[in-house]
Amino acid sequence: MAWVLLGIAIFAEIVGTLSLKASEGLSKLWPSTGVLIGYATAFTLMAMSLKKLDVGVTYAIWSGVGIVGAAIGGVIFFDQQLSKMTIFGMGIIIAGVVVMNLGGAAH
Repeated sequence: MAWVLLGIAIFAEIVGTLSLKASEGLSKLWPSTGVLIGYATAFTLMAMSLKKLDVGVTYAIWSGVGIVGAAIGGVIFFDQQLSKMTIFGMGIIIAGVVVMNLGGAAH
């Protein structure tokens, strides 16, 4: 259940981040509301998942998947471009999260 909560928390964090971009500096009501709901949900569910999961691996997964998800969301929703170096960097992030998990830090 902790992993499910973490997955939903990551999704909510990505929604909050993309809403932050759409809010144009928190000047638009509905995207700004999405920021508040997204981040409140994300932090609440992450806190709940940390009752069962190790903080280091949890945060690595949270930040790594969040970075990749936000970047992909930027491409989909804001017509942003990913350079080869950006894609390479995302690959390094994913590899780091995998190595942390394989290293035995996760239960």
